[in-house]
Amino acid sequence: MATAAPSAASRIAVVTGASSGIGAATARQLAAAGYRVVLTARRKDRIEALAEEINAAGHAATAYQLDVTDRTAVDEFATAFKTVAVLVNNAGGALGADPVATGDPADWRTMYETNVLGTLNLTQALLPKLEAGGDGTIVVVSSTAGHATYEGGAGYVAAKHGAHVLAETLRLEIVGTPVRVIEIAPGMVKTDEFALTRFGGDKEKADKVYEGVAEPLTADDVAETITWAVTRPSHVNIDLLIVRPRAQASNTKVYRERP
Repeated sequence: MATAAPSAASRIAVVTGASSGIGAATARQLAAAGYRVVLTARRKDRIEALAEEINAAGHAATAYQLDVTDRTAVDEFATAFKTVAVLVNNAGGALGADPVATGDPADWRTMYETNVLGTLNLTQALLPKLEAGGDGTIVVVSSTAGHATYEGGAGYVAAKHGAHVLAETLRLEIVGTPVRVIEIAPGMVKTDEFALTRFGGDKEKADKVYEGVAEPLTADDVAETITWAVTRPSHVNIDLLIVRPRAQASNTKVYRERP
């Protein structure tokens, strides 16, 4: 007789890049759905504060400072678990908006290491734990940048294409195992830090990204989408879900209201 999957309350969900934005919102929503969330990020104070908030709300959360590009640290982190139910590979980000001709190779390298190698590191380290639980889910938070190009975004686009291909290939390679691979690809999401980080703290440039867009997506919108996909019945795999605000028809076609 098949053994029933354990309840969410006894299952662990690891969320990378959980110190802000989509990662923090996803941690909150998975905790509310009953998972024991493990928050990872480089900013220890942020994830510790979030863990306290989640625990105070009656849910379960633990903070673990982690740089996803540090493979030794990732492997050490993985030894803490016998099984893991969910891995949300959310750590990433964009740097700069320069054309290919003048793009900074250091920025390109950082984006590739975080968005692609960081996802690879966590996935490789935790895949045996996800399989051991008998009902695992890997989520790769990519971007619409992983599915279409746009001027001034080649470094980020290349990195997110890499994340997309990683998810797509992994799904082919592990079919038949008790692990799902889900890719969530958000379009324009307005968070406190994404655009600001991309433009080196230049608030004026960051604000222009969303100028005239009445309702870009929020971190909660994307987190709700991730949580919905994760909580589908085990036999249901959401291979790829692209989510954009209504005002955005493509990476380069956005309706902006006039002042």
